[in-house]
Amino acid sequence: MPLVTFDYKDFIQVLGYDIPKETLIERLPMIGGDFSHVDGDEINIEFFPNRPDLTSVEGIARASRAFFGLKTGLQTYQLHPSDVILQVDASVKPVRPYVTTALVKNVRMTDELITSLMGLQEKLHVGLGRNRKKVAIGVHNAEPVTPPFTYKAVDPDAVSFVPLAKDESMTLREILRHHEKGVDYAYLLESCSKYPLIVDAHDNVLSFPPIINGTLTEVTPHTKDIFIDVTGTDRKAINYALNIVTTALAERGGTLYQTTVLDEGKKIVSPDFTPLKQKLSVATVNRILGTQLKEKEVETYLKMMGHNATNAKGGTLTVEVPSWRPDILHEVDLIEDVAVGYGFDRFETDFPKALTFGRTLPHHGFHEQVRSVMIGLGYNEVTTFVISNEKDEAIRLGLPKKNLVEIENPIGEEYSTLRASLLSSLLKLLRENRHHPLPQQIFEVGVIVDSQAKNRYRLAGMKIDAKAHFTECKALVETLMRECGEKLVIKEATHAAFIDGRCAAVVHNGVDIGVFGELHPKTIQEFSLEYPMIAFELAIDYLS
Repeated sequence: MPLVTFDYKDFIQVLGYDIPKETLIERLPMIGGDFSHVDGDEINIEFFPNRPDLTSVEGIARASRAFFGLKTGLQTYQLHPSDVILQVDASVKPVRPYVTTALVKNVRMTDELITSLMGLQEKLHVGLGRNRKKVAIGVHNAEPVTPPFTYKAVDPDAVSFVPLAKDESMTLREILRHHEKGVDYAYLLESCSKYPLIVDAHDNVLSFPPIINGTLTEVTPHTKDIFIDVTGTDRKAINYALNIVTTALAERGGTLYQTTVLDEGKKIVSPDFTPLKQKLSVATVNRILGTQLKEKEVETYLKMMGHNATNAKGGTLTVEVPSWRPDILHEVDLIEDVAVGYGFDRFETDFPKALTFGRTLPHHGFHEQVRSVMIGLGYNEVTTFVISNEKDEAIRLGLPKKNLVEIENPIGEEYSTLRASLLSSLLKLLRENRHHPLPQQIFEVGVIVDSQAKNRYRLAGMKIDAKAHFTECKALVETLMRECGEKLVIKEATHAAFIDGRCAAVVHNGVDIGVFGELHPKTIQEFSLEYPMIAFELAIDYLS
């Protein structure tokens, strides 16, 4: 869980009210955190990662204002218009397609704010931003640069600038090779022939996202006006990140100005604090929580969590969710907030009304046997997400799009379908670990979802190594089946993800239950990998 460190006196100043430290320490964890330790006025608290809005003292102060009943309901912030424009060039779309911006004026850069802002930025990069892959935030001194700004992709050797923490000018390629941040995050751009860049009206470089900003716009204790850019691969995620950062600065007294992004003929004004509206049934609240709350009580507890709740019709409330709360995805998330506002310490404990005896599922024994065999063969077990996306499943892996089950209301493009194969999940995991030594060999026993939206169990294994070849994969599958007491027939097959002539199907009782072989170089490159790979996937529902 992200650890937030802040000074009690600074917290009280941001809060605008007085809360005794003892009361704060006793009650604040009920929002969803756990105190790590308290040393005098220095408070260290961990919050659950589903609440990125609480990863700064400013966000904690806002939530505390409502939770402690000092100022309940949806917090509002005044937004002013500005003439700042950022133009998105079509060249950047294949690289890092989305960007949003904001301008904050009259900022007083105290030591506490600088520390908090840097911590918030890095915590958002790690959590919401998935180590900058999904979201990267740039915070700039707005005074040395001149709008309109341009977000574009350029040749790695065509542009040079002085990055933060350096004194000499470097090209984008040199930054990835020699700058500390460039080395750490170079993998994010490995598959790109051009790199993203944000420049001003005079071609001065503000940012090389998601890697590093330029020294020209470095924020100092004397900075008063801040320009913020957030780039990424998910539009919802970058908007949440921008709203969290800008409202944190507003809590410190900054004046917020909206900017305009011109993207493919669309005019996008940001930040946008329009709340998301959701319906909440009071009856459902009581059924899930085991309470007998009235509509007004539910409304009160929602306001204690920073929401607005109005217009109760037929026992259903209309809830306005803050634009900095990415964790509210479903009605049940609002019910959880009602429970937090009500107080977990108020729920009565009770003994179970009935005793039950559990037993393993029918397939459990065979799955454990398979796991033991794979571990004995030197493979490491992994567990990955069932949720995937069309690009990984259909475009990169080559599965038929018609076989994919789409999610009706996805949180983002990265999680928009249910996987139809374990292979894509294993490829993504190896991509994230490609900087580690070879060989790497992993397997998973997991669920895929077929075209009829039914869960099916699969076993998949994968190895990446300079000497990986078809014969090794064939021997692996034969050994696995023999150790599990299963008979199989192998026949030649074709698969979009494998090399023709080095791919085979596994037949059991006359039914094709899987495929194995050498992955095609195109498949390997699509997942930003470089070395030969072998893989197999079996439908173990057909086995013992």
